[in-house]
Amino acid sequence: MDSFTGKLAVVTGGGSGMGRELVRQLAAQGCSVAACDIDADSVVDTAALARAAADERVVVTSHACDVADEAQVLRFRDALLEAHETGHVDLVFSNAGIGGGGSFVCDKREDWERTFAIDFWGTYYCARAFLPLLIASGDGILVNTSSVNGFWATLGPGMPNTAYSTAKFAIKGFTEALIEDLRTNAPQVTVAVVMPGHVGTDILRNSRRILGYPGPEQMSEDALEEARPALIRLGLPVQDATTDELRDAVVKLENQFKDSAPLSAAEAATIILDGVRAGHWRILVGQDALGVDRAVRAKPEAAYDYAALAQAHQAAQEAQ
Repeated sequence: MDSFTGKLAVVTGGGSGMGRELVRQLAAQGCSVAACDIDADSVVDTAALARAAADERVVVTSHACDVADEAQVLRFRDALLEAHETGHVDLVFSNAGIGGGGSFVCDKREDWERTFAIDFWGTYYCARAFLPLLIASGDGILVNTSSVNGFWATLGPGMPNTAYSTAKFAIKGFTEALIEDLRTNAPQVTVAVVMPGHVGTDILRNSRRILGYPGPEQMSEDALEEARPALIRLGLPVQDATTDELRDAVVKLENQFKDSAPLSAAEAATIILDGVRAGHWRILVGQDALGVDRAVRAKPEAAYDYAALAQAHQAAQEAQ
């Protein structure tokens, strides 16, 4: 796909982060967009921002949708077809996702399953709903967002990330399996998997909100005490912190994830769209994603031996 001009794209998770930037950049390049998000207000704002910087012929619509609910995905599909007066779509970016359920052992089963449902089942439901419309376009592209945690299933020592990583491995495998399936049975459609590293988004804040947890300002003293061990595992010096200091630490943690990222959401979206235009089926986003990918593939048995993985990562960098 040499150009997005005159195309129609679907973007899930379009209310913030990479989703918002995908919507804005696609619209600026002449592509009409139907964006959805579980947060209806945020995706309305995204659509307004995108329309303001786009040609008047570009149509950008916003839709409320929880992608973990197949019925809502189907309603989203039907609504966008009516709004855009079309019988096909050209691109689908399954971008919606949250974190949570880090520990299969310790965390709530509800959090684990909710995270997995949004991340994997949301991707699956969108593929089911939109594949016939991509086929109808004659030149459709399905773009599924996995993660660096789709080839390395942890955040590091003492930081399990099981629900998110399991979903992202599943998305990667699902997307790769579709390559030959589409080539054989629906050659009008190609597929790509996106593997971002650390990108500056509000995923921590959004995940907490979607899972139903209060913000730091509303957390009780008991909840803050329950959070203390996790904060210590993340390397924060809060062993002897007061309640107010714990609260400040949680606020800083959410902000730090976004502010310390080596890539902004806008930069990540540009890399994704450049990869789609170039026809890449595997789009790694960020030097950290590239580095971990090389290290894990070079010495897979050392993937969870952190010292050995660091050595493999260093060797991969020196070999460049």
